[in-house]
Amino acid sequence: MAKAKTVFVCQECGYDTPKWLGKCPGCGQWNTLVEETVRKDNSQQRGLNLGLSTQSKPCPINEVELEEMPRMTTGSAELDRVLGGGLIPGSMVLIVGDPGIGKSSLTLKVCANEARLGKRVLYVTGEESVQQVRMRADRIDAIDKSLMVVSETNLEIIEKHILELKPEILVIDSIQTIFRPDIQSAPGSVSQVRECAVEILRVAKTNGIAAFIVGHVTKDGTLAGPRVLEHIVDTVLYFEGGNNAEYRLLRAIKNRFGSTNEIGVFEMRDIGLVDVSDASKLFLSERQDDNGSVIVPTVEGTRPLLVEIQALVAKTPYVPPKRTSDSVDLKRLQLLLAVLEKRVHLSLGSCDVFVKAAGGIKLDEPAADLGICVAMASSFAGRSLRPAMVAFGEVGLSGEIRAVSQAESRVREARRLGFKSVVLPIKNYEQLIADNKFTDMTLYGVGNITEALGKAMPK
Repeated sequence: MAKAKTVFVCQECGYDTPKWLGKCPGCGQWNTLVEETVRKDNSQQRGLNLGLSTQSKPCPINEVELEEMPRMTTGSAELDRVLGGGLIPGSMVLIVGDPGIGKSSLTLKVCANEARLGKRVLYVTGEESVQQVRMRADRIDAIDKSLMVVSETNLEIIEKHILELKPEILVIDSIQTIFRPDIQSAPGSVSQVRECAVEILRVAKTNGIAAFIVGHVTKDGTLAGPRVLEHIVDTVLYFEGGNNAEYRLLRAIKNRFGSTNEIGVFEMRDIGLVDVSDASKLFLSERQDDNGSVIVPTVEGTRPLLVEIQALVAKTPYVPPKRTSDSVDLKRLQLLLAVLEKRVHLSLGSCDVFVKAAGGIKLDEPAADLGICVAMASSFAGRSLRPAMVAFGEVGLSGEIRAVSQAESRVREARRLGFKSVVLPIKNYEQLIADNKFTDMTLYGVGNITEALGKAMPK
């Protein structure tokens, strides 16, 4: 029998040390080291054994036979988009999000959709009773006789159920509640989460099961438990949007079988999460055309989205002034403010600046720079923008407007929703004019931020 070893493991990042420390050297958090008993040799063996053959032989890569991976639809077009086209047998998907954001509702609805297609489905809950799962299933219309439910946290018993039922779809809700009896640490600890995830992955790979595991998040919104959990699974999906927000965004952080640039948009209703097929129209449904409000065509993967950026710039007697935004990186906002102050000579140094994107969208692409600048300048000057206008482009430190990718799809989406004019980089403008595809719209090609503000806010 392997000799037990006692170590202190950080419950935030997984850093381990033979003695207790007040502050974790790995992540810098205080009072996160917990004593755990592990068997290092067994852990390493289980970590290496993922159900693959131990007999391997190197071969030229051009002689490797390609096998087409069959995909199973989840019944949700938005989830299929984020996954890259659907579920793959033998894959393992980790869904992470704040409590109450809709992780369990989404996975239960997917289970019901698969069961109605004749698939064998096993839903394992470690946080609720089967009666509570049934109540939620009644509410979101997720009832089917092929959907098997069990409330269990012992991994050995769960494996027994899996081998008996031989499901095609498996859901573990949540991984922090599952434990291995041979590991002497509490459920949710780093050792338990890591070892249980590796064992579930081995069972899924060996039996061709598409597995979902639900994970918790910490106070700062990151995955609770060891970061190695993200490396074990095939796909990591993060839910964005507060619990009180009407819309939820599902984003792929890692995807071995598809793109990580796609997002899924869901609306929270009484019947659970519902797909939002036309997200642009939805985000603009409550817009009021006023100063400080600009529409920006963003691109998430292959999907163009029209997002409303709102800015409020107000004089303040307090020093230093506030710069606040939940939708834009604060350092990026400060950079754009410096460009407006230096290149356009707007006196923003004594103003509070608040920027947000409607619908809870996180703007992290450079194409939103011009829209943010136009919104802040419009609010500062109290001037209205050109009617039915959108703006996009990357803003450089010298005030130049740089070209961005997929300009044609951005303008096409704006035209579909009835917008008549576009302020865009001069390089993108020249390309679209040469193609002669948007003769029914007015395009304004601009080379610098001063010219862009003049086109967006005509006198």
